[in-house]
Amino acid sequence: MTLAAILGCYGPRLSAEERDFFADAQPWGFILFRRNLETPDQVRRLTDALREAVGRDAPILIDQEGGRVQRIGPPYWRQWLPPLEQMEKGGPDRMRAMWLRSRIIADELLALGIDVNCGPMCDVAEAGTHPFLKDRCYGSDPETVTAAARAVADGLQAGGVLPVMKHAPGHGRSHVDSHLDLPVVDAAGAELRRRDFAPFAALADLPMAMTAHVVYEAFDKQAPATTSATMVGLIRDEIGFSGLLMTDDISMHALAGDLSARCRAALGAGCDVILHCNGELDEMREVAEVSGALDGAAADRARVALAARRAPQPIDIPAAEAELASLLDGRVYG
Repeated sequence: MTLAAILGCYGPRLSAEERDFFADAQPWGFILFRRNLETPDQVRRLTDALREAVGRDAPILIDQEGGRVQRIGPPYWRQWLPPLEQMEKGGPDRMRAMWLRSRIIADELLALGIDVNCGPMCDVAEAGTHPFLKDRCYGSDPETVTAAARAVADGLQAGGVLPVMKHAPGHGRSHVDSHLDLPVVDAAGAELRRRDFAPFAALADLPMAMTAHVVYEAFDKQAPATTSATMVGLIRDEIGFSGLLMTDDISMHALAGDLSARCRAALGAGCDVILHCNGELDEMREVAEVSGALDGAAADRARVALAARRAPQPIDIPAAEAELASLLDGRVYG
């Protein structure tokens, strides 16, 4: 049995208790955070240990967007500009610059045994977008965001790393931080379709997507997309996404109820996999008890997603860095 969940671990090394739990629970995948990441050798040992614990080549995820949201950084890895800043200074070749950046990121990640990156960001920024999200976006119009998101996804996949588009069906209108509170969007449905949902529809061919903990009152006045059957149905049927759909972190304060209730609601709404990030073992046990087996259509989507993994295409990284520097007037890193 494979558990319908992606789980974290608490520190830079697996404890015996964690190893035994993962071997028994068999989560579909794992996600790493800064608390898990010290040196290249240590990270590689950790990713090997996670896969050894479950006895298979489980996907290992990370959020490596650049700017504020990147889990690996100096002194061993590059510190990237915030995505919005790079896009604003990238000039006419900014999509090429985003591809190069993502291809280099993929090279860094794959060397550590990390084969899934939670990006591209398909959220369209607005003047009032909350600061927790705004500089992580690629632009303020759907056409720019779509083109940049495609460049990011293509760069990751060229480097052997699977992309996860987020946060479906669009987080850009959020004026609050969903880590702390529940965003409510009151825009009309036609406007959401024209602007917010458009990049997700354009990239609906990607293998994986992450939901938004956001209420869209035009469609569901109460439940956020993560726990709304209406919104998950819209993501599937209208946006056209047929890949693996994971929740955003189920422990974020935007969601109501205890962990068990949140997991049941998300799976009942049609999400395929629960994402739990904080590495707290007692919480992970609760998630495992409720989530159950990844089976049926969800298991099929998971298999298709992993089948999209490819060997990295050869690239000269120093040459890619030099080209990126030339496109950004020398300022590549933050």
